[in-house]
Amino acid sequence: MKRSKQLDFLVSVTIKNKPYVSDPEADTIYRDLILKGGYSNIKSVRSAKNLMMVVTAKSENLAEEIVRKMCKELRIFNPVVSDCSVKVITKQV
Repeated sequence: MKRSKQLDFLVSVTIKNKPYVSDPEADTIYRDLILKGGYSNIKSVRSAKNLMMVVTAKSENLAEEIVRKMCKELRIFNPVVSDCSVKVITKQV
């Protein structure tokens, strides 16, 4: 019986506040851009957290599934106020 080779995948997890939730960090950055930086062409800012994980799995889909399950089970984010997206960036060499 032949075993499937396990591969390492770089997986990105992005957690951002839902549009109706206030974002004080982004508000501060926005004010600084306008007041201190003179970037009046910037109309809005929203902040997010990004986690990068290396996951060993048999496939890209399985790596993504593992991380989605982990985020939900370990409550990496609060689904009431945040959205979470998971994406495999690349296969590691």
